[in-house]
Amino acid sequence: MTDIRKGQHPPDLNREQFHERFMRQFVDPAFRHEDAALSRLEAIAFEAMKEGRKAPITRRAGEGFADPSYDLSVDWLEAKRRLDEAQARWALPATRSRVLLICGSDRNDGTCPGEMSKTWRLTQLARDQLAARDIEADVLDLSLITSEYGRTIHPCKGCVATAMPLCHWPCSCYPNYALGQGHDWMNDIYERWVSAHGVILFTPTYWYQSPSALKLMIDRLVCADGGNPDPSSTHGKKAAEAKAIEAGGWNYPKHLDGRVYGLVVHGDVAGVEAQRRNLGDWLDWMGLIDAGAQSQLDRYIGYYEPYFNSHETLDRDEALQQEVRQVADTVADAVALLRQGELKRPERRPAPRTK
Repeated sequence: MTDIRKGQHPPDLNREQFHERFMRQFVDPAFRHEDAALSRLEAIAFEAMKEGRKAPITRRAGEGFADPSYDLSVDWLEAKRRLDEAQARWALPATRSRVLLICGSDRNDGTCPGEMSKTWRLTQLARDQLAARDIEADVLDLSLITSEYGRTIHPCKGCVATAMPLCHWPCSCYPNYALGQGHDWMNDIYERWVSAHGVILFTPTYWYQSPSALKLMIDRLVCADGGNPDPSSTHGKKAAEAKAIEAGGWNYPKHLDGRVYGLVVHGDVAGVEAQRRNLGDWLDWMGLIDAGAQSQLDRYIGYYEPYFNSHETLDRDEALQQEVRQVADTVADAVALLRQGELKRPERRPAPRTK
């Protein structure tokens, strides 16, 4: 058996350290009237951390799992049920065509910037274009993690790099109540991806890369590409069991295979083409289908111009606005062909390396 390497994780927080972290949530003087109650809650939270009560509410996995007697998190079981139902609806011919529009900017007018993002405006152009074609447009605004209480996407822990079967579909790393990581948006986001026949990503370019919220979502979608749909097979996060399963052969299932996609990447100075290519490579790898040449766009809004009047610059760039509408139309056309069984893609051949 492959060795499991240990020694990186530091000791758990001591009581004094935990107290400082816990109370950071309650700096507002209005909480001082409840210090006694907070002290009691802190003691419970500290014990939960020390005992590792990641998933305190569980039930038996039941029929259809490798180990029906294994206790699984009720949060995970509910997320799994919703994904299975979404996949079934997705495949029904009678289901209305649905395109997921992802606004990848970190900024909106409900937080520090005080002004909506240009990415949001481009997303709305596509939404209106799809609505005119009687396609359901599901707008996912990732900027809410910067402006909405409790709206969080926690980072990927990289379980896949220990063994692919340790990365569960959907992700079982969160919520982790022992570490105070109860809020996690991804189960809802997984369902929205599964429900979509097409996906269009809209994003600005931050320092040549994707914005933080978008990158968090991308990393947490690793479980959609090869993830294990049965945590009972690894009895939760048992690394040795996951390694043994992968050593015996793993088929790396692509859980979002067959959706079509488009891209709208914008910036002001540099990096748009590289980011568009990176996003396209990622979506191709996951098994999504490029909707065509007019479905991928990288443009500058006010190249080397000031920021303060960039919305006015976008107002004047009617060609870009029309190009965004064309991205929506191209993806809509591809969705129609996909659902009619007429979307042509190269015949798949056995991969010489499966990963």
